[in-house]
Amino acid sequence: MSSYPLRLADHVMEEAKQAAAEDNVSLNQLLAAFIADGIGHRRAILSLRKRAARGNPEAALAIVDRAPDVPPDPGDEILGEGATVAPKL
Repeated sequence: MSSYPLRLADHVMEEAKQAAAEDNVSLNQLLAAFIADGIGHRRAILSLRKRAARGNPEAALAIVDRAPDVPPDPGDEILGEGATVAPKL
């Protein structure tokens, strides 16, 4: 296991301490989990970027063009700009 001296802004440290206390874990456990989670997110984004670079927009649009022209199912309609729908529970 490695260690690294980490400098945080005072307000960030206070938030982290509060979150650790609320989650009943040590500050070290909380920060290590956040870092691991952030690295996982970064890997996922990089993977998606690589996959997107291999994509073929023309082929994708050709597939969409072959889709039947039918009305959307109830609840799948495209709403006007700024419209919102309450989530179904």
